[in-house]
Amino acid sequence: MADLVCESWKAKLDTYLDSEVPEESMRTFDTHVRNCSSCSADALARVQMKRAIQVAGRRFTPSVEFRRRVQRSIAVKPRRSFGLAWAFAATAVVLIVGSLTSVYLGTRSGKDQVFSEIADLHVATLASSSPVDVISTDRHTVKPWFQGRIPFAFNLPELQNSEFSLLGGRMTYLDQAPGAHLIYDVRKHHISVFVFQERSLPARLDENSLSPKQLPFDMETWSQGGLRYFVIGDASAADIDGLAKLFKAAS
Repeated sequence: MADLVCESWKAKLDTYLDSEVPEESMRTFDTHVRNCSSCSADALARVQMKRAIQVAGRRFTPSVEFRRRVQRSIAVKPRRSFGLAWAFAATAVVLIVGSLTSVYLGTRSGKDQVFSEIADLHVATLASSSPVDVISTDRHTVKPWFQGRIPFAFNLPELQNSEFSLLGGRMTYLDQAPGAHLIYDVRKHHISVFVFQERSLPARLDENSLSPKQLPFDMETWSQGGLRYFVIGDASAADIDGLAKLFKAAS
């Protein structure tokens, strides 16, 4: 019976990972994925495949010179009038396709794509059997662990007299840029804090950047000292804001 139940969940897994599950069903799905090792492993595999496809899709962008060479190769003067019309039509198609490709790539590398990948990283970590590489509740143990592993330094907040607890951290990558991923607990909810160099991000994010409404998590992001911070999780908006304020004060 349990296998049949899991099969019904897995049938909707792609819809869940694309944030297309109705909002009232999202938390129920979150709880099941966390507590079911089979569905967690399947979710992690699909997230990793999704991110690999996204990275592969951005490896090549036609240059201006490349487009010019293509246009020149098809714009040879024809012997008949109908050939000239065909050449103009083909050139127009190349220009249109190039424009659409630029728009598509620009959209994929925009801030919405950054937010989507941050959410993917958060979900993949929760689904992992080993979510952290350094396990410790002591910030003086976790912070030094990142030295030499990422090309920047950052501060962790003091959690005394707060409801937050540190679980540990791990290295992570956003569009091939290395960063830090910290995991915190508050009232049985997991919150991820990501830290990257601002200049390494694939898109510019202003101070008032808001996460897409279709994301199943609350998120706060800001820039401070050349670093970009993301705080994301299924905890309340007040808890997300509270942890963000602790990081801002520590930095």
